[in-house]
Parts: sequence; structure tokens; C-alpha cells
Amino acid sequence: MISFLWCIPKQINEIKDFLLTARRKDARSVKIKRSKDVVKFKVRCSKYLYTLCVFDTEKADKLKQSLPPGLSVLDL
Repeated sequence: MISFLWCIPKQINEIKDFLLTARRKDARSVKIKRSKDVVKFKVRCSKYLYTLCVFDTEKADKLKQSLPPGLSVLDL
């Protein structure tokens, strides 16, 4: 029996928790997806893809600047 539970991304609701996740040792990259009313930050870790939805563009810009410098950032 194959379990597909690991494929489901995890949603983070707090910016502070997202930054702690992005600073983890197993975090590889961050993808930033902008749409009309929401900015989604997706950090790829070894086991899960963690997602944070930000509805304020100013907060999203500040969050982008505060990401760790060693992480590869891709704007979609």
C-alpha cells in the first residue's frame, strides 16, 4: 500500500513560523507566486512544501527582503 500523504503541501498561517521554516537546514528554495489579490510564498523542504498566503503587498515585499540569502528565490 502506497501512502500519498507526503504529497500534500502544508499551509503556514503566521509569517514568523514561515521565516523559521525558511531558515531550516533542509529548506532548498522559495517560489513566490503573485496573483491579483494574494501573494503565495512556497518553501520547499526535504519532506513537505510549506505555503504562506499574504494578502497585503507591502507585507509580501518586506517578507521577500527578509528571506535568508542562501535560499534560491524564484518569482513566478
